[in-house]
Amino acid sequence: MTPDEHVVLVDGEGNAIGTAPKTSVHGLETPLHLAFSSYVFDENGRVLLTRRASHKITWPGVWTNSCCGHPLPGEPLDHAVMRRLSYELGLTVERADLMLPSFAYRAAMSNGVVEHELCPVYRVVVTGPVRPNPEEVGEVRWMPWKEFADGVMSGLLNISPWCREQIPLLEELGADPLAWVPAPLNELPPAARV
Repeated sequence: MTPDEHVVLVDGEGNAIGTAPKTSVHGLETPLHLAFSSYVFDENGRVLLTRRASHKITWPGVWTNSCCGHPLPGEPLDHAVMRRLSYELGLTVERADLMLPSFAYRAAMSNGVVEHELCPVYRVVVTGPVRPNPEEVGEVRWMPWKEFADGVMSGLLNISPWCREQIPLLEELGADPLAWVPAPLNELPPAARV
């Protein structure tokens, strides 16, 4: 993150209403802002899980989906996904498929810090090696999708709150994550249609 990196603020209907420095939007009064979540799969349908670096402001050291982040103002969401996958995991990605265009959540940590995001969810399939950036990622692990989804749904796996909410919605798309049909781009919130 650069010191002047900004995120897109949105209203309840997903319209852009301005920008704010990223450093200012994760606190006790976090405004709703545009973000993304991505799930990286290999050709065998295993999902890449990441443990957030221990120095991160929100949910440090917690296991979560492959990569999350924020688009820069004016940046298409799928480009933001590919940019962050390169930065956080050293992955070169040709495309990111939109799966859950209107996912949103609000979650508070025990210290009161809040995540409040309009957070479309993407699927990415990769073949290359993962090279985690220790500034962002503490650890990585590949896991069969069914084992992961069943573990989250049963409460046996301790996972980030946004991931816990996303898994049931992704499961509705079918048992094989490589066969999920992407959502139409026109279902993205207005702020994400750039």
